[in-house]
Amino acid sequence: MEWTSQAQEKLKEIPFFVRPAARKKIEKFAKENDITTITVEVYQQAKAKFN
Repeated sequence: MEWTSQAQEKLKEIPFFVRPAARKKIEKFAKENDITTITVEVYQQAKAKFN
């Protein structure tokens, strides 16, 4: 799964101890929606779904 540099920066805003789980959830969301690159928009869509 490819991440844009902007999306990686957004991921760094998440506390380090939950970051791996958040990354997995975002990547799972992307796979389920046939998305191959995580952008800030995809990150925000996934985050909204999980909040």
